[in-house]
Amino acid sequence: MLDPKLLRADPDRVRKAIADKHESADLGLILALDEKRRGILGEVEKKKAERNRVSEEIGRLRKEGKDASALQSAMKNVGEEIRSLDDQLRAIDSELDRQLLWIPNIPHPSVPVGEDATTNVEIRRHGALPPSDFRPAPHWQIGAELGLIDLERASKIAGSGFIVFTGLGALLERALIHFMLDMHIERHGYLEISPPFMGRGEALQGTGQLPKLESEMYRLEGEDLYLIPTAEVPVTNLYRGETLDAASLPVKLVAYSPCFRREAGAAGRDTRGMVRVHQFDKVEMVKFTRPETSYDELESLVRDAEDVLQALELPYRVICLSTGDLSFSAAKCYDLEVWAPAENRWLEVSSCSNFESFQARRMGIRFRNEQGKLEHVHTLNGSGVALPRIVAAMLELFQTAQGTIRIPEALRPYMGGRSELGRKGP
Repeated sequence: MLDPKLLRADPDRVRKAIADKHESADLGLILALDEKRRGILGEVEKKKAERNRVSEEIGRLRKEGKDASALQSAMKNVGEEIRSLDDQLRAIDSELDRQLLWIPNIPHPSVPVGEDATTNVEIRRHGALPPSDFRPAPHWQIGAELGLIDLERASKIAGSGFIVFTGLGALLERALIHFMLDMHIERHGYLEISPPFMGRGEALQGTGQLPKLESEMYRLEGEDLYLIPTAEVPVTNLYRGETLDAASLPVKLVAYSPCFRREAGAAGRDTRGMVRVHQFDKVEMVKFTRPETSYDELESLVRDAEDVLQALELPYRVICLSTGDLSFSAAKCYDLEVWAPAENRWLEVSSCSNFESFQARRMGIRFRNEQGKLEHVHTLNGSGVALPRIVAAMLELFQTAQGTIRIPEALRPYMGGRSELGRKGP
């Protein structure tokens, strides 16, 4: 949520953010409601001041033994007027709060202005793309042939968009999760959190998924509980309504969670394989920082995600998202994409975002600065990283001409020392 003062002081800046992000928030209505609210609030304050003044006069008359019934009758009418105005204020506040939830965060000045993903800007690449000695099989084919995944039986259980990892495939998934958690805890200094995998509506509203992305959520019927789309939701909400110790900032947390997304509107896209699914595993990094250091912390967050990809020997690129591809809540975001040779395309495996104070305002997360003034923290998060696209890329990138899958050296201790997966592997 934006600072309401900003809406009044610089509405053109907010309008530009709405347009650049292709949102449809009605800033004109919000400003009109705000003006009406302030007008009624002024009336209420005047009438309350009048009531206080006349109440003193009534008290004086009573002490003097004089009749104050006319003033009392007048004040009864004033009291009813105040109650009516208070009712109007409550209705306006409710509608204003509802409308404000549709105002997106303002992109940072360094974010490229563009229409959509085609206007994203590549920042850097790391690692060489593999030579084309042979044509690798797509991940869903080689994964099934080696007994690592079973998409047909997953569909029998839950429908399309789900995965069953089997045998060494299940071990690979588990190994990657443990490897990533260990790296972020031991090398990067994050504190591990094991959160709930469901959240209340106010939690998803706090991080910005609601109300905009409600169609993408799985909600439990009859309850105010949603399956989380990312561990960002429960981990960022840990400090809802709290004032953090300034000396503790930045707070760096990491968590594993399954993620659940309906992918509404995605029918017909990436229907084969593991690229677009309704349930997937992810390791998520979350930071709470001081405002003046948050963009340095964003660059550090990206490097932490890159460390995972480098250790796994995956060629990748870093993309800065343009305004047209930037999420509702983010002020700036970098995507990390790995190369999938069989599909001849890049797959996003991490998004690292700075939300500035947008989420913290919604959740009331603050700290007290050196001058004793309360400020909202800045929140950041990033995938560190997401499966199963990492698995898909590994099955295609590390595929050998013999039909086996090479295991990167850093992952071998987590795979029981195996260097290869497949019929000829150990």
